[in-house]
Amino acid sequence: MSPDRDADPEPELSLRDRAILRAVAEGRAELVGPGWSDLVIDGRCCADQAAARRLVRRGLIAVADRVRQNRNRAAACLTNQGRRRLEPA
Repeated sequence: MSPDRDADPEPELSLRDRAILRAVAEGRAELVGPGWSDLVIDGRCCADQAAARRLVRRGLIAVADRVRQNRNRAAACLTNQGRRRLEPA
C-alpha cells in the first residue's frame, strides 16, 4: 500500500498545542529535568506534559542554548519550524 501523497505530513496543532507554543514564544516557559523532558510555564508544571513532549519531539520547541540557567532548567524557545506553525494560516 502506497502512502497518501495528499496527506499533510505535519498533523494539525490542537488548541492546547497552540497555547503551549504561544507561552514558549512569549518567553514564559522552561524545559526541566534530564533530557529536557518536562515543560514549566509561569513557574508551574505544564498541565499536559504529553503535549509538551510531543511538541519537543516534533522539533517545535527547543532549549534556548544562550539562556541555560543550570543543568536541570533552561529557557524554552520556539524553533523556526515552531514559529512557522504558530503563524496564522
